[in-house]
Amino acid sequence: MSNKSFKSSDGVLNHANSLLAKAQSKLEEEFKQLLASYSKAVEPDRLFDGLPNSLRPSSDGDGGGKPHGAHHNDESETASYTLPILIPSRVLPLLHDLAQQMVQAGHQQQLLQIYSETRSFVLDESLKKLGVEKLSKEDVQRMQWEVLEAKIGNWIHFMRIAVKLLFAGERQVCDQIFRGFDSLSDQCFAEVTVSSVSMLLSFGDAIARSKRSPEKLFVLLDMYEIMRELHTEIETIFKGKACLEIRDSATGLTKRLAQTAQETFGDFEEAVEKDATKTAVLDGTVHPLTSYVINYVKFLFDYQTTLKQLFLEFGNGDDSNSQLASVTMRIMQALQNNLDGKSKQYKDPALTHLFLMNNIHYMVRSVRRSEAKDLLGDDWVQRHRRIVQQHANQYKRIAWTKILQSSSAQGLTTSGGGSLEGGNSSGVSRGLLKERFKMFNMQFDELHQRQSQWTVPDTELRESLRLAVAEVLLPAYRSFLKRFGPLVESGKNPQKYIKYTAEDLERLLGELFEGKSMNEQQPRR
Repeated sequence: MSNKSFKSSDGVLNHANSLLAKAQSKLEEEFKQLLASYSKAVEPDRLFDGLPNSLRPSSDGDGGGKPHGAHHNDESETASYTLPILIPSRVLPLLHDLAQQMVQAGHQQQLLQIYSETRSFVLDESLKKLGVEKLSKEDVQRMQWEVLEAKIGNWIHFMRIAVKLLFAGERQVCDQIFRGFDSLSDQCFAEVTVSSVSMLLSFGDAIARSKRSPEKLFVLLDMYEIMRELHTEIETIFKGKACLEIRDSATGLTKRLAQTAQETFGDFEEAVEKDATKTAVLDGTVHPLTSYVINYVKFLFDYQTTLKQLFLEFGNGDDSNSQLASVTMRIMQALQNNLDGKSKQYKDPALTHLFLMNNIHYMVRSVRRSEAKDLLGDDWVQRHRRIVQQHANQYKRIAWTKILQSSSAQGLTTSGGGSLEGGNSSGVSRGLLKERFKMFNMQFDELHQRQSQWTVPDTELRESLRLAVAEVLLPAYRSFLKRFGPLVESGKNPQKYIKYTAEDLERLLGELFEGKSMNEQQPRR
């Protein structure tokens, strides 16, 4: 064959190649244009329309699109979600045909690049419109807790929308366009979603790694809960080898959240035991630490399903119910130990017991009215009711023993021939008697003044304590007055010594434990 014919066949080949390249390029261009013209970011309202009613944003103009209702939405696990239409169904067969031709022509890489660039940009835009932000660990550390708490609430909602609507919809589109090319479909889907998934999970990771503090426990549990709720879907949507890293990072976040939640739990118990706030409650009422810890424990019971799951996965093999019970008991014990320490700040030992009585009573009452009762059991409740009673008895003994001695006949009768005034046959000195009445009045005034400033916040407990004091004081005073009153009344200025009737005392005992300040107290006659 001559050189000429060689050259001409080269030319034909080059010409054919150039035609083929143009055709391929046209094919790529056509795929790119068709995909781009139908790829639009999804507006938040369209996404909210795909949610079950219970998870739709409340219509109060809350831009964050947070759902109304409690954090535990059992319905969310069974309710139906409606996937958004990301690309019209009539366009999908055309895209499928073009993709098929490109694969057959060996242009798989170009196809992958065009598809992932176009769709990942749109997916990122949809999430940005929804309110998802790219936040670093440093951004999270700098945030005020209130701001962060709101962002975590939004993140939980965004995760649900992203996985159940956007990623699920994206997977559906991907599978339809690349039908028949499974591994390519998985690879395209992984490339489209990787930056969005990373943006969402990195926020969760920053929270899980941020400085631990007791108030974070509940948001950590909320986050752990949503990751568990979405686990099956993540495994299904992100199937295949290409999505392995994405699946692993989601599992990794779930584990990290669980671990941080458990460590936070341990920190809380320790913080309660060691709480050194010098906030002294001067009136002996319920300490802020007590109400804080009890509210915390009540919250724990809102999360008991999640906590049991946590103990099951990461516990030491014990029954998760008994683990939750023992954690709660330890927290309650830590609180009691701390209160014992705080009670020693009082100079008046009677107030020490009143303070412990109030605080332990508050613990018992709160437990009896909550789900904690079933977990801690009747035994715990009965044991602590007895402790309350012991402190009430100690208070009564310490505060009122002295005045009870002043209203007894002990030490009044003179032995031998002391001078008895007014032919008094009981062998009692009127002078001594006057001193005794003065002593009683002085002691009662002081007790009344001091203990009207003390507080027993629980109405029932307050009444029963006043009654317990009245039951010992009034009979003693009545019999003292009946026996020795006439002797003083027959002398000069009896009203100077007999200041109170038993009825007066009863009325004044009714003013105790109201937490009145000095200037609120009524002047008495």
